[in-house]
Amino acid sequence: MASRKDSGSATTSAMASSGGTLDSPVKQIQIEGLVVLKIIKHYQEEGQGSEVVQGVLLGLVVDDRLEITNCFPFPQHTEDDADFDEVQYQMEMMRSLRHVNIDHLHVGWYQSTYYGSFVSRALLDSQFSYQHAIEESVVLIYDPIKTAQGSLSLKAYRLTPKLMEICKEKDFTPEALKKASIGFEHMFEEVPIVIKNSHLISVLMWELEEKSTVADKHELLNLSSSNHLEKSLQLLMDRVDDMSQDIVKYNTYSRNLSKQQQQKHQYLQRRQQENAQRQSRGEPPLPEEDITKMFKPPQPPPRMETLLIAGQINNYCQNVKEFTSQNLGKLFMAEALQGHN
Repeated sequence: MASRKDSGSATTSAMASSGGTLDSPVKQIQIEGLVVLKIIKHYQEEGQGSEVVQGVLLGLVVDDRLEITNCFPFPQHTEDDADFDEVQYQMEMMRSLRHVNIDHLHVGWYQSTYYGSFVSRALLDSQFSYQHAIEESVVLIYDPIKTAQGSLSLKAYRLTPKLMEICKEKDFTPEALKKASIGFEHMFEEVPIVIKNSHLISVLMWELEEKSTVADKHELLNLSSSNHLEKSLQLLMDRVDDMSQDIVKYNTYSRNLSKQQQQKHQYLQRRQQENAQRQSRGEPPLPEEDITKMFKPPQPPPRMETLLIAGQINNYCQNVKEFTSQNLGKLFMAEALQGHN
């Protein structure tokens, strides 16, 4: 994740310089409240609409618990900033943190999301680079739109062991995925999060709650669905269209493969008949030919993109289900209050 577009080599170089490989997998993630505030502040300062912000997570591993104690953002820069070195920036940041005796070991990265749109090939490649270098690495997904509705949305994900093996072999053919029994539900695993606040953070949260107005507190009971549901359904339909196109491509591949198998079978039958006739005439059989060169199998379409689309569709469905259940609860509560009055 050293770069927003290409994260492989830069990430591995930075992590290899920051520490050794860890041993045990994580069962729980403990995040300092300061880290959560930094992530939220980063998006508020640099995130605009669908603009994604990213950063590095720092901390340590204690038994089977991953403790995230600090983070720092990736600075926003354009394609024109050719002189900017992502790896050098990370190394300078970690060196500065080490000088002031702050945890400086890589334990993962974070990313904001737009209406839950984070299941992508870029995230898969970046998390694989992190998790391959440091086994306990996680990615934190922060949803600012859900958070703005009154509940903090921060989830931690890791790649499953099956998907890690597939990514190491870089074999995303339908046969390899079928052999590994990989489905969209077996790609990412969510790790439970516990947010730990110091006494100073607790006091700050208490003061912020005291300063909040009554109108802000009552916004949680707002019965309007705004445009959240409409936008989620629109994104869901777009991904369903992408899935439909991938299905058409795979069906075309299946038809071409079946047609070629029939042609190969017919060719072999003709050669057998011709050789039988030549043998009856006392002539030598036809020379052997390489069938694979004559009938090259069609290239199968990569199935990893289809799995990612299916995973994103599932994520959209879960978001719509959660949002509609909350709205229905509010409507039933409003109906009961109105009947009581």
